[in-house]
Amino acid sequence: MFVAALILATQQVSIPELGVLVFSKTAGYRHASIEDGKKMFIDLASKNAWMLQITEDSDEFVRDLPRAKVVVFLSTTGDILDDQQQKAFEDWYRKGHGYVGIHAAADTEYDWPWYGELVGAWFKRHPQIQKATVVFEDTRHPITKGMPQTMERTDEWYDYRVDPRGAVYVLAHLDPSSYQGSQMPDDHPIAWCHEFDGGRAFYTGFGHTSESYTETAFVKLITNAVLWAGHRI
Repeated sequence: MFVAALILATQQVSIPELGVLVFSKTAGYRHASIEDGKKMFIDLASKNAWMLQITEDSDEFVRDLPRAKVVVFLSTTGDILDDQQQKAFEDWYRKGHGYVGIHAAADTEYDWPWYGELVGAWFKRHPQIQKATVVFEDTRHPITKGMPQTMERTDEWYDYRVDPRGAVYVLAHLDPSSYQGSQMPDDHPIAWCHEFDGGRAFYTGFGHTSESYTETAFVKLITNAVLWAGHRI
């Protein structure tokens, strides 16, 4: 019993913690649900033994990058990094690190072309908050494994300036006929991922509402996205 316990303890010590850096700075609209998102990540870090850092300070964000494997942009908005900070983030990411963008991460840094490619598509507009049908296109991918084929949920459904399909791997789309106001009636991706510029990137339009951050399916999606971006699954 003692030997087995010693071996297990050694194995646990030898596996490095997954460094997760959550950045939630806003220079435009600020979502009230950011605070709910922070609470979710604190809970996830405790359950998954992640080394979690949370900041809204751009200088601190750059200083914390070396300890992170995955960066999460949690409903960031507007111009949040200067040119030097952008370069620091690009250099860090290209070392094989990961990015997870949630909701308004697509409403961020419109004048930074590299970021536009990273996130996959920029926000254009949205109708009122309402229920819509989400269609999961791949339920075997590590991020969406075990998700139902379709799911109804309530959120603020973003339209994007371009359809990212073709540039990214679409994991889920909206059925535009299931809600009012979509301006992407032919194809409306809402969650995607891609291998980009040396690292891994994931984005979802989910996450406007406070309720999102306690929904089982959403929490599972974000957990898997962080693990995938961090090369853990």
